[in-house]
Amino acid sequence: MQDAWQSEALQRMLQYLQSHSPFYQNIFHEHHIDIHNIKTLHDITFLPTTSKSDMQEHNWEFLCAPAAEIKEYTATSGTMGHPVTIALTDNDLKRLAYNEHQSFLCADGKEDDIYQLMLTLDRQFMAGIAYYSGIRELGASIVRTGPGLPPMQWDTIFRVQSNSIVAVPSFILKMIEWADEHQVDLKQTPVQKAICIGENLRRGDFELNTLGSQISKSWPIKLYSTYASTEMQTAFTECSAGNGGHHQPDLIIVEILDEEGHPLKEGEYGEVVITTLGVEGMPLLRYRTGDICAFYISHCECGRKTRRLSPVLGRKQQMIKYKGTTLYPPAIFDILNNISFINEYVVEVFTNELGTDDLKLHLNTPLPIDDCETKLKPILQSKLRVLPLLHFHSANAIQQMQFPIGSRKQVRFIDNRL
Repeated sequence: MQDAWQSEALQRMLQYLQSHSPFYQNIFHEHHIDIHNIKTLHDITFLPTTSKSDMQEHNWEFLCAPAAEIKEYTATSGTMGHPVTIALTDNDLKRLAYNEHQSFLCADGKEDDIYQLMLTLDRQFMAGIAYYSGIRELGASIVRTGPGLPPMQWDTIFRVQSNSIVAVPSFILKMIEWADEHQVDLKQTPVQKAICIGENLRRGDFELNTLGSQISKSWPIKLYSTYASTEMQTAFTECSAGNGGHHQPDLIIVEILDEEGHPLKEGEYGEVVITTLGVEGMPLLRYRTGDICAFYISHCECGRKTRRLSPVLGRKQQMIKYKGTTLYPPAIFDILNNISFINEYVVEVFTNELGTDDLKLHLNTPLPIDDCETKLKPILQSKLRVLPLLHFHSANAIQQMQFPIGSRKQVRFIDNRL
């Protein structure tokens, strides 16, 4: 039933692109595609894929609606090249609110919840307006604190009695640190759950990673991961079972493809490729997200029968080939997050004089540098099987690297490859 519905939705979407999208009109012409031959989900594999570079080079050719119908302009963060502007119509904004409403329901959201939004609603950030709209649709209450300092967040939590937070996991750790330093009993706060964005909480086996474990051990609240992007305008959100982000088949078609573009089976890791359904402003057909995931169709404890996406293993463009070993930044983050004598870090990859990938860790530690290196090197060699270059910085210098001017997200990975 789901595949049949999506097949019909795909046909409607192709007709819409044929009539309204300058970019896809050119693609269909260049590849001699007759959209009437695409009748089922299986047939989608005969269509070419779209990349981030396509959107960067031809941004406004993706626009399918007149300028007068655009009610919101958002943009990607620009961490993977030039930012891309995404234009939304009024119906797109309603779709976005519906998407997040369903996501919050999946994460056990209720009308009597009070959600504290610890993220920006400005800087063309789609996630901020999406969460805000979804919570409004849910009928719950909202406190828009933004990404402010822990003292202000805690004051608001106790003053308003916020029982739910939406935040980046690493910031939740800073909340915990402040609470410990100021004798806040984390077992006696009104907060019951956290919707976590932007960073993985789990490993590929769905067990909590280091970041998730540190939060869970210190603060007895329920954690829900969510995966989304500005381009897809749709979220994959965990239920209470924590076994992957649930697919919303009425909003998006999702494929997992290998390096050659062939569909992979359940549990096999490949690139997430999405086709948006119901988007008017800038719909996307077989868009390669660059994110590496697996999908699962096995039974979920919550009773939902949709596919589930695994945590993101890494980004295809961020894959590092270092001394014969393949690494993804999230795996390095997880190791560093578990080392007590590393306060903050930035991972840098660059091209060395031999033309191959080289890896450098920028670190801040309270230990003398010699002592830190003595302790750290065996850990890195055993966990990574290789030893990156180590460079030590002051707390202020690391913070400047993590929060460059104009960035709306914390930077933990810098790609300086040629």
